[in-house]
Amino acid sequence: MTRQERAAWLFVAPVLTIIALVFLLPTLLALALGVTDYSIYALADWSHLRFVGLGNFVTLFHTPLFWRALANTALFAALGVPMAIGTSLAAALLLNDATVRWKPLWRVALFAPYVTSVVATATVWQYMLNTRFGLVNRALAWVGAGPVDWLGDPHASIPAILLFVTWKIFGYNMIVFTAALSAVPQDLMEAARLDGASRWERFRHVTLPAIGPTLLLAAVMSVAGFLQLFAEPYVMTQGGPAQRTTTVLYFMFDEGFKWWNLGQASAVALILFLLILAVTLVQARIGRRYEWL
Repeated sequence: MTRQERAAWLFVAPVLTIIALVFLLPTLLALALGVTDYSIYALADWSHLRFVGLGNFVTLFHTPLFWRALANTALFAALGVPMAIGTSLAAALLLNDATVRWKPLWRVALFAPYVTSVVATATVWQYMLNTRFGLVNRALAWVGAGPVDWLGDPHASIPAILLFVTWKIFGYNMIVFTAALSAVPQDLMEAARLDGASRWERFRHVTLPAIGPTLLLAAVMSVAGFLQLFAEPYVMTQGGPAQRTTTVLYFMFDEGFKWWNLGQASAVALILFLLILAVTLVQARIGRRYEWL
């Protein structure tokens, strides 16, 4: 090992140590607990801890609520990812327009929801969506529409939470897209404009290929975020109504900290990890097919 390599390892050693302690070690422990019946009884007496192998996974696959939570999570991701990426990309394109004034102010204002407390903002939205005195239903009343029980109606609860989550997180992707748009080759854009390409054609053939890797990154991060949705339904609907907003992470929380089935909760965490890994690999393969990587 050369002197430069030793120096490099010396510099990265603290970061690698933190990663091992904060990410790798808990992951290995969760994997180990996932094949045991670790519960509140084992917390008091380790003699109650037994190896059950795949028993936790078999139990999960025979639990209807687990499949319901998995379906809800898939629905949140399928609807939420296009909403989050679409709105953030549209906002970035608008702010990239030379005619827009006060760009720094708009960027700060649109990015602010991302850095605010999710519990605080979810509570505010809970009041805004209130059936009796919420601002949203008051606005609907002004246009002659009846009040909607946004958080109590099984058909309206998922759209309500999706609107909140999209508002909450799209600012991060907007900033990322804004940085990517600033790196789009302007000579290609000007050449396309001189050739008579329309605004959509310039976006399709110049802008989109240039920001392709950034778009793929945003998609990967957004899918992983929606698959780990927890705080929003926990604060706003408590998994209801009729378990329509119970996500996989919410189900895992209930199993681990409500019923104290910590071994089964660890099995849920492992399944969620494998699901996110599989979706990420599929997205990476799609990105390579379109030569975005």
